[in-house]
Amino acid sequence: MDRKKNKQAKLHIRKGDKVQVIAGNSRGKEGVVLEVLPAKHRAFVEGVNMVTKHVKPSATNPEGGIEKTEASIHLSNLKLIDPATGEATRTGRKENKDGKLQRYSKKTGEFIKNG
Repeated sequence: MDRKKNKQAKLHIRKGDKVQVIAGNSRGKEGVVLEVLPAKHRAFVEGVNMVTKHVKPSATNPEGGIEKTEASIHLSNLKLIDPATGEATRTGRKENKDGKLQRYSKKTGEFIKNG
């Protein structure tokens, strides 16, 4: 019997990470990741890639109107900010003392704390 493997790739960005945008209209902006969509390789970042959305009046919102909200941004346009140094860095994976794969900063070589 064949083993089932996890089809989703491990990503360099997780929910709660502080990231910097490296390409696009929001280049240079920083924010916290609100949500990650692994299947689409996209993420929602707080205050980045803002779009206007027309909201229809409803029972909960009788006024309706125009709202500004975050749109998703591709993960290739995001770079993790190292919590230790505060600079944007590339990430890699290597085994820690317990033998588990963990993200590390390629700039400093230190492990990145999860969560």
